[in-house]
Parts: sequence; C-alpha cells; structure tokens
Amino acid sequence: MSMASRTYVLILAQLLASGALFTLQAQQRGGRQDLASDRVFKDRITPQWFHNNTRFWYCNDLRRGAKEFIVVDAERGVRSPAFDHAKLAAALSKAAGGEYRADRLPFDRIDFTNNADAIIVAIGDQTWKCDLTSYKCEKSDVLPSKEAVTPEPQRRGARRGERELESSDRSPDGAWTASISNHNVFIRSGDKEIQLSHDGKEGSAYGRVAWSPDSKTLVAFRIEPGERKEVYLVESSPRGGGRAKLQTRPYALPGDKFTTYELNLFDIASGNQVKPEVDRFEHEWLRPRLHWSRDGRHLTWQQVDRGHQRLRVIRADTSTGQTRNVVDEKSDTFIWTAHTENLSLNLLTWLENTDDLLYVSERDGWRHFYLVNANDGTMKQITKGEWVVRGLDRIDEQDRQLWFRASGKNADQDPYFIHYYRVNFDGTGLVALTEGDGNHLIDYSPDRKYLIDTYSRVDLAPVHELRRSADGKLVCQFEAADIANLKADGWRPPEVFVAKGRDNKTDIWGLIYRPRNFDPKKKYPIIEDIYAGPQGSYVPKTFSARPRYQALNDLGFIVVKIDGMGTANRSKEFHDVCWKNLKDAGFLDRILWMKAAAAKYPYVDLARVGVYGNSAGGQNAAAAVLFHPEFYKVAVASCGCHDNRMDKASWNEQWMGYPVGSQYAECSNIDNAHRLQGKLFLIVGELDTNVPPESTMRLVDALIKAGKDFELLVIPGGGHGMGGAYGQRRMQDFFVRNLLGSEPPNRNTETLQSRETTSASLGR
Repeated sequence: MSMASRTYVLILAQLLASGALFTLQAQQRGGRQDLASDRVFKDRITPQWFHNNTRFWYCNDLRRGAKEFIVVDAERGVRSPAFDHAKLAAALSKAAGGEYRADRLPFDRIDFTNNADAIIVAIGDQTWKCDLTSYKCEKSDVLPSKEAVTPEPQRRGARRGERELESSDRSPDGAWTASISNHNVFIRSGDKEIQLSHDGKEGSAYGRVAWSPDSKTLVAFRIEPGERKEVYLVESSPRGGGRAKLQTRPYALPGDKFTTYELNLFDIASGNQVKPEVDRFEHEWLRPRLHWSRDGRHLTWQQVDRGHQRLRVIRADTSTGQTRNVVDEKSDTFIWTAHTENLSLNLLTWLENTDDLLYVSERDGWRHFYLVNANDGTMKQITKGEWVVRGLDRIDEQDRQLWFRASGKNADQDPYFIHYYRVNFDGTGLVALTEGDGNHLIDYSPDRKYLIDTYSRVDLAPVHELRRSADGKLVCQFEAADIANLKADGWRPPEVFVAKGRDNKTDIWGLIYRPRNFDPKKKYPIIEDIYAGPQGSYVPKTFSARPRYQALNDLGFIVVKIDGMGTANRSKEFHDVCWKNLKDAGFLDRILWMKAAAAKYPYVDLARVGVYGNSAGGQNAAAAVLFHPEFYKVAVASCGCHDNRMDKASWNEQWMGYPVGSQYAECSNIDNAHRLQGKLFLIVGELDTNVPPESTMRLVDALIKAGKDFELLVIPGGGHGMGGAYGQRRMQDFFVRNLLGSEPPNRNTETLQSRETTSASLGR
C-alpha cells in the first residue's frame, strides 16, 4: 500500500469514528442530526405565556445535564429566575421524600397560579403546589397543563372565506342537485330532471360543477383531457427476489398536451347556457379555482398561460357572461407562478370582508404586495423598494394591515436575511419588527402584543430578544446561545464571503468551509456544492453546529456554497438570468467569486476545482465541466435533469419557456456531451421518482457516442439522491483521486477491520 493510500485510510477511519462520513448523506436526505445536544445550549426558546400574557417562562438546558427555569416580565423587560431553584429543590425533597438538586429538578414544565405566587409541578403521577414566598410544597389535585396555547400564524395566503368553496352537487338552497350523465350536465329536483348542456361528448365532457351562492347559476367546465404519457422505472433487484419489476406513472414533459377547461354558465330559471368569450384554462395539474363575489353574481379565477409569461385574474358576470381582466400581467421573461413553495405565500389571496384581493408581483422589478379591487380593477402597490417580500404571516382586515416577512431592506446586512414587518393596506405605516444583523424567526405572544425574536448567522449563535409588536422596539435581550463547548471541540464557522458578479456591481454571497486542521501555508483544492435551481436560494443563513462538509474538509478540500445570478430572492433582473438559459447556472458569477477568494487567500488552488450536485444541481455539476472546462476540472452529478425536455413540465416550462424551442437543446447536457474535457462521475438511482433516470442514461449514451471517458454508478432500488453512504464514499474517492492525486485504498481486498489495523499500526 502506498503512503498516499495509507494516509487516506487513516483519514477514512477518523471520519468513520467521528460519524462525519455520513454528514453529506444526512444533508441530502434533509435529515437533522442532533450534533448540538451536548455542545450548544440556550439556542432554542419555547415560551410559555401567563399572567394575562404579560410574562412568559422557559426552561434552559445547560451543560452537564443541568437546567434552569427563567421568567421574563414583558412589561418591565426584566429577566430573572422563575424561582429560587435551591429553595424549591429543598422544599420538594422534604415534601416528596426525594433527593432533588437545584440544577436538576424532576420536571420540565411549570404552571403559575393566577396571581403568580405559586407554581404547579408534576413529579411522576403526583402534582405539587409550591408557594414561592414560603417555599412550602403541598399535594394538589390540579393537573398541570401539557402545552401552551400559542396563536396559529396564517401562512401561505391560505384560502380565506366560505365564498371560495367551489364544487358541490347540491345547490345552496337545497332545491336542485347537479350531475353529469352521458358527458352532459343535468339538474334534478324531486322527479323533475332538466338537461342543461347538449354538446358534451367523449373526449370533451362536462365536469367540475359549482353553484353560485344564490343558487341561480350553475358553473360547469367542458374538459378536454391532456395526454397521459408515462415514465418507466425498472426495479432490477426487488427485495423478494424474482423477476425485475416495471413501475409506471403519468409524468408530463415540456410540450406535452395539457388538460383544457372551457367555462360554461347555466341560468337555472331559464335553462339558458352561456359560453363566455375567454381562453380555455390549460394546465398540467392545476384545475380552475373559482371565487365568488359578495353579491353572488360574479365569479373570478386565476389563469396562467403556458410558458408563464402572462397571468390573469378573470372576472365573469354570470347573468351576461361578459368577462374582463381584473389583473393582466405580462412579462418578456417569466412570471414566477409555479414552484413558489419557498415563498410561503400565494400569488393571490382573497380578503374575507371585501371583494379585494392581495396580489404578489415582481412587476416593478422587486417582489411586492399589491391590493386589487375586483369590482373596478384598480390596483394599489402596498410595499415598494429594492427588497423582496418572502412570506405572508397574517392579514388583519379590521385594522387593514399585513404582517409579513421580507429580505434585502437592511442595506448593511446580507440581502437574504429574513426580517419581519407590518404595513397598512395603503402602504403607510411600515414597521420593522426585527432589527438584529442575522436571519430572523419570531414567535408572538397569544395576544400578539409582544414577539420573541430569535436571530442568528452562520457565524453568530442564536440571540433571543423580546420586542413590542406595536412599534418593533426592543424590550430586552434576554438570552444568547452558549457554544463554548462547541468551540472547545474545534468547531469553527464557515466564512461569509462576498464578491462582485459578472456586472461588476452586484454582490454575490457565499460561504467558505475550511478543514479543521487548516494550514494557510498549504494549497487546497476547492469543491463547490452547487444547486442553481431558480425556485430558491440555497446558501445557509442560520447558525448550525452540524459539520456540514466535514467529510470533504477532513480529506483536504475547501468547500464553497454560492448563490449566483439566476437564483431567487433578489431582484427580478437577478432572477431573469435563468430565463431560457438554465445552462448559465450563475457560473460566471461563481467563477468570479472563487477567483476573488483565491486572490485574497493564496492557499485556494484554482488549478484544482471540483463541483458536485444533485437533481438540478446534478444538471449544474455536469454543465460545469461541459460549458466551463477551463475552470471546473472534476464533477460529480447525481440524478441530474440533464435535458430539460425530459424533466417535469411544471418546473421546466416555468424557467425554459413554451413552446419547446432551440433553447432546450442549447442548454442540454446531452446535446453538448461532446464538450466534455474534465473528469465526470454520474450517479443515478434506478427508482428516482423525481427526475426520470433515463435523463442520466441518455447522457451516458451521448458520452459514449462522443468517445468520452467517464464513470457511472447506478444504484439498484435507489431514489432521488447521491446513493447513500456508498455513493458518498465513491464521490469522495473520485475527488481524492482526481483533485488530490491520491489513490484510494482497494476496498475489494481490505476489510474495514484490516484498514483500522493498518491505521493503528501507523501509530496515528
């Protein structure tokens, strides 16, 4: 065995012992490793409000298994122990006949009496009432509560109001029942049946009936089904053995024919049918969702054209069939209408007490709220500025206010940090509820008069503040996380690094993760963990004790994570870079960022740059060595959507446009496989239900036809990931071999035990 291989064996054994080998695997699964349980304290606060919501208590877990109970007086802004822990321990020991320590009291929650002069606690099956003046404890029949009552935030612009309930066979007045028979619409009342439509037929049948609130109008759609094309997966190695199993399921691709819906209105009194002059609703998976006006005469729905370049809110008069556009937004690029799950809000949210709707748009170049009157179509901008709305928490119609999240408003902070705000419907009275330099998460008191603001950064442990909701003013900073043990273990935060992008003016934000035994006199290869999906931004912003890239760092790599142009949560211009151009992936910005890092830190070796990613990140990783081989030398791409014509329609038509044109071929890794110059390792799970595995296999086919060398790992039974611990190890071996120039050990001839013995014999 060579010395390089022996060194790699030693490092591998250390990684196995520390558990770091599987850190990346857990990251890909989205699982949470509780690595902070004995090294980070006071990082989370669970407030329990009492005394008419003017105070709250919480329990801190401390070092060496200790804990403490704290009370904060919100009106006075004072933090203090909830009681004298030593006196209470002595009182409980005497009353219950136990041996209780002040820092290890035998309960996790307390309940204060109404005047807060005593607490109720449970020890085993017995409840005790302890006076906080005399510290006398007596048995009690009062059972402590199990959990605190906290307000449920209203998120994602949830459906609001009964008027949005769409589909019911029975009319609201109970007089008629609607049904579909022989592809047409019928209504029945007792023994009386009336056929309302006569043009329904196979392949163009009626469905989705909905009654107006006054029962005078029935709405129905004539539906032309889309293509039901399937994707095929072969399970080569089923658990029970036997033949391979074929799995099939519908899977729409860009350009496929979608289901269309033709709006029809039926007047119940006359039996007349009206077909409003409006485009058919066409969508892959979304169906028309109706909203009725307060007068019950008008219905409204959202309609997005394929290609996502036009969004309309259309209003129809059910008595005349006339329609008009309440909102009609068009874009030369895209309107972000699909895959908005990272926004925590809907584009449209109807108010309950008026015919107004809240609309979210990037029409002025930044994502903001607008208030639209559906009756006259007037639109008023609520929020404005070079910052972006990130989520809607509450709509207060009585005070006509929005409570929401946004980022980018604090010019001296990371533009991705989330802060909380309140604003009036007319755009006045904008109040910042948070302030600290970090990423924020808040928890309101039950009456919303106060909020607990917890904020952190990757290089700042959580800080907890109490603020007033009325004006956002700081009441007190009552807690800060304790990470002394974590630091003593050698933990160091990643470095937040900022460099200018391709336009020489836009800041590109990212993180640098260095080895624990970092030596600035050495030269280190650099590996980028890439994911450039336009539906979000991906550089971590909050504190974490987890050694995110320890497995790669300990092998001798510097790892970076960057959000380049084309990703979300910045300006529309920043986002638009992805439009019909997913091969861009922000590479120009990423390369400039790494060059800036190397200019500042000579130990960064730009002659040895690797990249890896999964899913859209797999597409990006392969594209790196196809379109930018002068910079990226080694890539590991798992489960990549290597041709956007072969991946889900909803995602790809949003960013690549419709109809399918030459831009799809230009961005295809498959069509550009002949460009490969560096080292490429492809990983795919044969049962990937997200991105069809044939996307990877067709890239394999194209590489073979182009005479290119590469590596391929197919995971039997594997899903949408990097192949578990085995795939992670193979990826690490690939980078070690091609960036460090070391040959990994031959695991076909060495058992784990022999490798550990080898490491021990080295005396390291």
